[in-house]
Amino acid sequence: MADWTEKYRPSTLSEVRGNNKARDALKEWADTWEEHGEAVIVYGSPGVGKTSAAHALANDMGWPILELNASDARTKDEIERFAGRAAANTTLGGDRQLIILDEADNLHQHKDRGGAAAMTRLVENATQPIVLIANDYYEMSSGLRSACRDIEFNDIQQRSIVPVLRDVCRQEGVEFDEDVLQRIAEQNRGDLRGAIKDLQSRERDGEIRAEGSEGSRDKTEGIFSFLDAVLKEESAEEALQTAYAVDETPDDLLQWIEDKVPKVYEGDELADAYEYLANADVWLGRVRATQNYSYWRYATDNVAAGVAAVRQRDRGGWTRYGGAPYRSSRNATRDYIATQIAEKAGVSTATARREIMPYLAAMTHHCRNRELTIRMVARYELEAEHVSFITGSGKTTNKVQGIVEEAEERREQAAVDHSGGAFAAVEAEAADGEGDGDDSEDGAGTLSDFGASGGESGERTADDDSDDRSTEERAEEADSDDGQAGLSDFT
Repeated sequence: MADWTEKYRPSTLSEVRGNNKARDALKEWADTWEEHGEAVIVYGSPGVGKTSAAHALANDMGWPILELNASDARTKDEIERFAGRAAANTTLGGDRQLIILDEADNLHQHKDRGGAAAMTRLVENATQPIVLIANDYYEMSSGLRSACRDIEFNDIQQRSIVPVLRDVCRQEGVEFDEDVLQRIAEQNRGDLRGAIKDLQSRERDGEIRAEGSEGSRDKTEGIFSFLDAVLKEESAEEALQTAYAVDETPDDLLQWIEDKVPKVYEGDELADAYEYLANADVWLGRVRATQNYSYWRYATDNVAAGVAAVRQRDRGGWTRYGGAPYRSSRNATRDYIATQIAEKAGVSTATARREIMPYLAAMTHHCRNRELTIRMVARYELEAEHVSFITGSGKTTNKVQGIVEEAEERREQAAVDHSGGAFAAVEAEAADGEGDGDDSEDGAGTLSDFGASGGESGERTADDDSDDRSTEERAEEADSDDGQAGLSDFT
């Protein structure tokens, strides 16, 4: 018996069901390819019709297909040989052909062998239209993503799957019950290919049976479904079950939730969520120290069930979560901020990154609390890109630039105010002794505004020169006088 998923694969884009917007975007990309020459990444959950749409597009455009599966060809040499074939076909034929690179997100496991870099070069230098197909867009290298357009295929809704199943039954001439088709569509949760497979498995003697022999398919949850489950809609128990269905380690789940929770939670919810994330980090530390991976389940309990349990209300709608946490250049930015905080607060960089930075992000979100943001920037000596990283605001915006400039002014003023009259003495020398050091009086906007000790700064006079301690010793005492660490450094 022929495989129904292949037998009824759409032959034209007009037959692709459930993703009309993505389908139209793909057609528009192909129609205008001569103008832009870019490759496109088509991504989404398994079974939603990505590969079928690419083949249907080629049929509509009259383009022959040259196809490569990235799971089978992952090394630099294999991909370059494929690129050579594509270039040779262009030279010999001269006509357009569609190059399809399936499972392109699988290259991330083989970066050490140069596959991802070779794929990026192939995309950038290709003289033919290229469609890369991926389940997880954010598992692809940032270089490859930035070199391509992207089109997302969403999970197909149940109401779009049922008509397809009904049409297949009619073409096969088999009897069916509408309720059975509804259950098949519901059980496959957006996977049209899986629904057709289940439909075929239930066919016996010209009839679709109410119960099939397919069993329960292991459908891995996507990371964004997991985020929605934990942060927006599911109970603690349901969120935990969703966590078990995600193909990610507890370390990865912790990073995802830690990075995205400020986009959904606020106030007490956010603070309570970070308590559970801190607990999860402790359990993961024990895993690393003991290599006892049974502790993983306790980390997952805190990340999923704990964070879901503190949610005070469910949320609907769509949330723009953004990309994967802590990738590429974000690492350097994040680590710089953590180092600055650690030095000022007297804590480890890990503590600064895990326990302090999330609170800073919540309190200075989009720089809405301008004064607090300025004090943070001044205290930790941050630049625009660091402010953008923490607050989520664009680093080139007037708001961020203004905050950075004001923080710099405060640091400069504070340096004068806490100089013990040194700057006044220099100015006096320059003025041939005209000046009596009055400029050393404390003024507005000192380091005390954001946590530094300065109680006597305005009272220091030339008499302080009698102190025979070194400048370094006095600075150490000033730092120790702060009596503050972490968030209290500037709050």
